Amino acid sequence: MPSHTVEARAHGWRLDYFLARLYPNHSRSSLQKAIAAGGTRVNGVAARPSRRLHVNDRIDVTLPEKAEHTIPPEELPLSILHEDETLVVLDKAAGMIVHPGRGNPNGTLAAALQFHFDKLSDAAGEHRPGIVHRLDRDTTGVLVVAKDNQTHHRLSRQFEQRTVQKQYLAIVRGGPQFDADWIETHVRTHPRQRERMQVCGPGGEAREANTFYEVAERLGSFSLMRLFPKTGRTHQLRVHMQHLGHPILADRAYGGGGAVTPRDLGAAAGGRDGEVLIDRQALHAHELTFDHPATGERMTFSAPLPGDMQAALAVLRETSGL
Repeated sequence: MPSHTVEARAHGWRLDYFLARLYPNHSRSSLQKAIAAGGTRVNGVAARPSRRLHVNDRIDVTLPEKAEHTIPPEELPLSILHEDETLVVLDKAAGMIVHPGRGNPNGTLAAALQFHFDKLSDAAGEHRPGIVHRLDRDTTGVLVVAKDNQTHHRLSRQFEQRTVQKQYLAIVRGGPQFDADWIETHVRTHPRQRERMQVCGPGGEAREANTFYEVAERLGSFSLMRLFPKTGRTHQLRVHMQHLGHPILADRAYGGGGAVTPRDLGAAAGGRDGEVLIDRQALHAHELTFDHPATGERMTFSAPLPGDMQAALAVLRETSGL
C-alpha cells in the first residue's frame, strides 16, 4: 500500500484531486470510487474523496485496478540533446503531444519513447513512460525523461520543490512597460472552455501562478521575451502573457491570432507575402537546469530556437531596422 505525506503546496487540496495528480494513469472517477470503498486512509482513518488535506497528513492508498495498457511504440523521430544511463534530455518538436489523450491516441512523445528506449520509468503510469513533466503540443524545446523510477522520483521532487530552473523564449505582440518584472496571479480552468485556463482570484480550485519576465528585444509592435516560470501551471506562460496584454504570437487560444505571414509582421508586400512564417504559439522551452539525480551535478541543457521562430524574428529585425 503506497504512502504519502502532504507537503505545503497541497494544503487545502481535496483528497481525490491530490491522488489524481500523483497517479495520472488512473481517472479521477476511479480514484473516487476506490476512496469511497474505504481503500484510502488519512492519518489512519478512512476518508471521503472530498476530504481537505493539511500539511503533514499521512495518506495510505489502495489503488484501483488498472484499466490502461502499455502504449504501442511508434517509430517517430526524436531530437536527443543528452543521454546517459538514468535519463534522456530531448528537444521536443512542435505538434507532438506528450502523452495520449482524448482524441489523440497516436503520434505522441510517449509512443516515440517506447520505440527508441529499452528502459523507461513507469512511476507516472503506463501511459506516461519516463515522462516527468510536460510541454504543450505546439510548444517546442527542452524536456527531460527518466529511465528508472528512482530517477523519476528524484527529478519530480526537484520540480515540486521548484529547484528546477526553466527559461522560455516567446515572441509576443506589443511590449511590456517594464524591461523586467513579476507576474503574480492565481489561475484555474476556464468554467466554459475546459481546455483553457484563466486568471482568477484566490480560493476554491484556484492555484498560485508566478512568472518572472525580461524583454530580450523590442521589435516595433512585437517583442522577444525571456520567461522564467516559478510555478508549473497548465498554460501558465500563455495565460500570463495574455493577462499582461501581450499575448504570444500565433497563440489562437489566448489572443495571439492565427498563422503569421511577413505582411502581418510589418514587412512590405513582395514575393514572400503569402508565406506562413509560424502557425503555432511562438513559445520555446530554451533552457532547463536541474541537479543530476545520480551525481548531484548542476546541469543546464538548451535547445536552439526552432526555424519558424527564427524566420519570424528575422522579418521583425528587418522591419525594425535591426
